[in-house]
Amino acid sequence: MNKRSVYIVTLGCSKNELDSELMLSILDQNNYIIAKELEEANIIIINTCGFIESAKEESIETIWEMTEYKEKGQCEYLLLAGCLAQRYSKELMDEIEDIDAIIGTGNIKNINETIKELDHNKNKIIKVDNIDDFYPENVKRINFNASAYVRISEGCNNHCTYCIIPKLRGKHRSRKMEDIINEVELLTKNGVKEIVLIAQNTSDYGIDLYGEYSLYKLLDKLNDIDGIQWIRILYLYPDNFSDKLIKSIKNNDKIVKYVDIPLQHISNNILKKMNRKTTKSDIIDLIDNLRREIPNIVIRTTFIVGFPGETENDFNDLYTFIREAKFDRLGVFTYSQEEDTPAYNMTNQIDENIKEERRDKIMELQKCISEDIMMSKVGNIYDVLIEEYSGDNIYVGRSYMDSPEIDGVVYVNTKNTIDIDEFVKVKVSEYLEYDLIGVLVDESSK
Repeated sequence: MNKRSVYIVTLGCSKNELDSELMLSILDQNNYIIAKELEEANIIIINTCGFIESAKEESIETIWEMTEYKEKGQCEYLLLAGCLAQRYSKELMDEIEDIDAIIGTGNIKNINETIKELDHNKNKIIKVDNIDDFYPENVKRINFNASAYVRISEGCNNHCTYCIIPKLRGKHRSRKMEDIINEVELLTKNGVKEIVLIAQNTSDYGIDLYGEYSLYKLLDKLNDIDGIQWIRILYLYPDNFSDKLIKSIKNNDKIVKYVDIPLQHISNNILKKMNRKTTKSDIIDLIDNLRREIPNIVIRTTFIVGFPGETENDFNDLYTFIREAKFDRLGVFTYSQEEDTPAYNMTNQIDENIKEERRDKIMELQKCISEDIMMSKVGNIYDVLIEEYSGDNIYVGRSYMDSPEIDGVVYVNTKNTIDIDEFVKVKVSEYLEYDLIGVLVDESSK
């Protein structure tokens, strides 16, 4: 029997990217191959995002685009996975006739069984009942790039009033340290050089298994694994960012001095409405402590503007804080009014035009801050992980200051040949608003 080909379209965040890779790795290789192009696929899986309105719209548009391959191409089955599928499974199945099956965020391990069920009875299938299921361990991952995401926990117990994630991803569940270590060792043996640790909230790692926030212990152990050159941590919520964790980041040489801390706001009024567990003074103390203990630390953060009840004073408080804090990397979202969240029914919802004005004002401020920071890097030397060749003697890579896909890059101008996925030393010669330009150190004196 000929093997059928499977193609996965991935939308949304790094956590979805990892789920897609897990599904491809779980697929029975005796029955399926991975299609290189959509046109070749007998089975198309769309791993959707449903976090905010713009993400939902992109997911819906993509689903409709994929129905064309079923109606006019050789696609036999169209499956949905991910957060939008978990959130609106019945509505999607009712509205889009070409959908054959929906698997929720806790059901990705059932991908083989779901396709077999479709083969046997041709009935439409919805499996969304396991959001609190544990991470599928012992999956032999099949993609080995220089950089790889590793999930250390799933779900979230924070229940921020704007966020639907706990209803889509379930309660917080940490993975055992030994399972994470085994996965990282497998990745490094297959050439992975950068490990990016992800979760809904990495700061909460281990509290459910070990009775204490244990990310610092995990980092200490991962730092001892041979073959890793960078270990990066994303999504560190500020409330459980302990002194022990700061010490671990500071003292372990493989832990890159880069932290992603979603702060969301600085006004105590808005933080309380958001059900965030920190205050303005807590946040300022954390930022000051990080910069004092780790002088070369790069801090990335995200904020939400236009939350219900955000006054001009609240926004000005945020704007002033950003101007003074001078974050290395910063993103801003306009508040998205999501049903089934407490904030959905809050009074004093903000007009969309005001939200966008506030977002644009902060991003304009951040552009100036970033340009000044980039200018200060000229003359510095950094290890750069080369990821692509763009032609005209220009290679593109990342320094420790740049997280994959969300931050800037380093352009390296050289007539020499550099291997992709190789680390090289680069001296910065020029700067852009968010990126750096440099030459190989060996060539910098020529």
